[in-house]
Order: sequence, then structure tokens, then C-alpha cells
Amino acid sequence: MPTLLVVKGFRFFFYSNENNEPAHIHIVKGNGNGKIWLDPVIAVAYFFRFTPAEEKEIISIIKENAEAFKNKWHEYFGK
Repeated sequence: MPTLLVVKGFRFFFYSNENNEPAHIHIVKGNGNGKIWLDPVIAVAYFFRFTPAEEKEIISIIKENAEAFKNKWHEYFGK
């Protein structure tokens, strides 16, 4: 489960067995968790137990780091 970034208490990661799905990132903080698709466009798959402000912050962080996240995904899975 490679962790790509920890910022403001959010941990951004992907699972090592998810290479059959499009590039995406999981996010956890406290009891909150979410999943964001990175390809073909940035899109929320789900958010659970995040406040609207946290969701906005997560999306902002992902937009700032999307290329690095996608590069790490493709590097890890060899795609």
C-alpha cells in the first residue's frame, strides 16, 4: 500500500493490488476515507465522513499533485 503523500493529516495512497482499475488515489484522515479517479479525468468516486471543507481541500491537493500521483501509479504498476 504505497503512500504517496501525507499533508494536513490526509494520507494519499493506493493499494498494491488495484492495477486492473484506472489510476486513482485513496485518502484517509481520522474516520474519513475517499477515492478519487485520476484518469481519464479527476473525479470523486466516493467520500465518507469528510466535511465539505475537507472534501474541497482534498480535491485541491489532488489537483496540485495529479501528475505526480499518476506518474507514481504508472511507475508502480508498470503501465
